[in-house]
Amino acid sequence: MNGDSVDTDLARTWVQAIAAAVDKYKDHLTQLDSAIGDADHGTNMKRGFSAVTTAPADDKPDTVGAVLAQTGATLISSVGGASGPLYGGAFRAMGKALDAPTADTRQFATALAAGLESIQKLGAAAPGDKTMIDAYAPALAAFQQHAGAGADFAAAALAAADAAEEGMRATIPMQARKGRASYLGARSIGHQDPGATSAALIFRALARTVVAR
Repeated sequence: MNGDSVDTDLARTWVQAIAAAVDKYKDHLTQLDSAIGDADHGTNMKRGFSAVTTAPADDKPDTVGAVLAQTGATLISSVGGASGPLYGGAFRAMGKALDAPTADTRQFATALAAGLESIQKLGAAAPGDKTMIDAYAPALAAFQQHAGAGADFAAAALAAADAAEEGMRATIPMQARKGRASYLGARSIGHQDPGATSAALIFRALARTVVAR
């Protein structure tokens, strides 16, 4: 990997970093979800990414896209609730957009856009609905802006992580309009969305992985 691309090893390391972050913050995710959801987001995310990281060693994908597509397929098959299909579909869409051994910053931006499109298509949510999209969409916008300006992969990933965390925090005053939290109406105000929180973890894991290489 150089400063302008991601290879299969980095893609695998990113997924492992997500799994580590989810394991570290699983109780926090569950606590957030207990306030406005089913109280299972941390458990479900932990189950899914644990399954991803324990995939058979003899079944290693040889392209960035294949790594992400396999991750998505595993999440879909192993995670309960809405997060499995949503995140699984996003990773599969990202994988389909990348079929080479490496991906440069602009190509990865295209893949991230495909991931968001998948989430929006399945979840029928938009920015402001108090969902994972409120972290993912600003992260994508930041990544695309840096990629378009010719920034290297690390700079784009760091900007995306910062934007995701800002979007995550911005869900606190929102009233949920999608998912189980929407049933609470005004009572959902004042709580940070668990899906936006896990999305921010995913983007921060990407930034840390890229910077560490």
